[in-house]
Amino acid sequence: MIENIKFSDKTLAIIIKANYQNNGVQFFTPPAFSQQLAYMCHPKGHEIKPHLHNVVIRQVEYTQEVLVIKTGKLRVDFYNDKQDYLESRILETGDVILLASGGHGFEVLENLEMFEIKQGPYLAEEDKVRFNTVIKENIKMQPAEKVES
Repeated sequence: MIENIKFSDKTLAIIIKANYQNNGVQFFTPPAFSQQLAYMCHPKGHEIKPHLHNVVIRQVEYTQEVLVIKTGKLRVDFYNDKQDYLESRILETGDVILLASGGHGFEVLENLEMFEIKQGPYLAEEDKVRFNTVIKENIKMQPAEKVES
């Protein structure tokens, strides 16, 4: 299952659940995103030709990050650009999320191991603005909306 989380027609996140399957190559992101996310499934013997990536100057104006949940359970809270809380989702072992825009916060619900992938160079506190977490009583768990690719 793939879920696109939007606010005011702006993609906040793309969630790919652990049970997602497809054949071939499936890109989940539009070409303009500064972070590209794809899924690949090929049969034994399939070859991907050796290749180099060209030097291309890119200007990254907004950090996008991908989280891969290796083990555990994580609640992701979504916020708009004005730091207003919107809604939450639960990620579990094997799930992948691209955080594309808006704000986000997390609570670890079960012991967690995850990978974070984002553009560099990393500028520490210059890269982000921290703000208050949603009050637990106000958390809204939205049912996942299935999006077919």
